[in-house]
Amino acid sequence: MITAEEAIARLKEGNDQYISTDTFKTDISSAILEHFAKNGQEPYAIIISCSDSRVIPERIFHAAIGDLFTIRVAGNVIDDHQLGSIEYAAGHLGTNLIVVLGHTQCGAVAAAVHHDPDGFIKFITDEIKRAIGEEKDDYKAAVLNVEQSIRIIESSLEIQKDEENGLKVIGAIYRIEDGKVVFL
Repeated sequence: MITAEEAIARLKEGNDQYISTDTFKTDISSAILEHFAKNGQEPYAIIISCSDSRVIPERIFHAAIGDLFTIRVAGNVIDDHQLGSIEYAAGHLGTNLIVVLGHTQCGAVAAAVHHDPDGFIKFITDEIKRAIGEEKDDYKAAVLNVEQSIRIIESSLEIQKDEENGLKVIGAIYRIEDGKVVFL
């Protein structure tokens, strides 16, 4: 396993590759699939991102099969289900980096800022509204939402224990406009 700092460097390098290339190539051969079937997974980072179809962490960070433990939910909000997944990856897979990845032009954040939806999406937008307060700027609201998700993750007793052993929780914003990830 690599350290959190090494994982951050790898994500930054992967994002630079993503921005500078027109194609994405990764090995999905039967040998790779067989390797992971026999040996299990050892992801170097846990990424919590929005479900937005334009936000694909494996592509954004130029990652291959087995590199990232990705959790996707609209608005990259955190509840007990996401916490359980995070604790599993950190505690059982030994992953030392957790990244909450928000993004520009987020529909869930925009809905929380500018509308009052109903139905099940209200669970998501209400969570975002708690995170952003009265903020009306979509970008600033996305950052506040990421920061709230980080606080929720860090409040987990299991995560606190793992942080003492080198686990790191950080935030980032993916810019839909140009593909750049800005680490907060």
